[in-house]
Amino acid sequence: MRTAAGRRRFTLLRGRGAERLALLWLMAKGYRPLARNYAEAGGEIDLVMRRGRTVAFVEVKIRATMAGALESVDEGKRRRIRRAARAWITRHPSVASLTFRADAVFLAPGEWPRHMPDAFGLD
Repeated sequence: MRTAAGRRRFTLLRGRGAERLALLWLMAKGYRPLARNYAEAGGEIDLVMRRGRTVAFVEVKIRATMAGALESVDEGKRRRIRRAARAWITRHPSVASLTFRADAVFLAPGEWPRHMPDAFGLD
């Protein structure tokens, strides 16, 4: 049986691997990374990506099933992402004229990653 510390380490490593896979998936779709694991204002954004005139704040979720992944971004998580996104925008005034949105990439073993542009509002 794993210890609590061992479970936390496994979860952290699995999450980091999922973020790398999501990063590569989005780059193959023409996005370029601006930031990874941005934490500010009590929130965290896994990936900040840009394609054209759009900046996407991307939440990455991996679960045992795709259905579980799709259900995993609750309102509390959305609120923390919105807070961190506002902080990122404030710290990067050069992008103020661009379009901003909150995307999500969902992953599950044996399935293709699922990218959901504009998964939830930033307002």
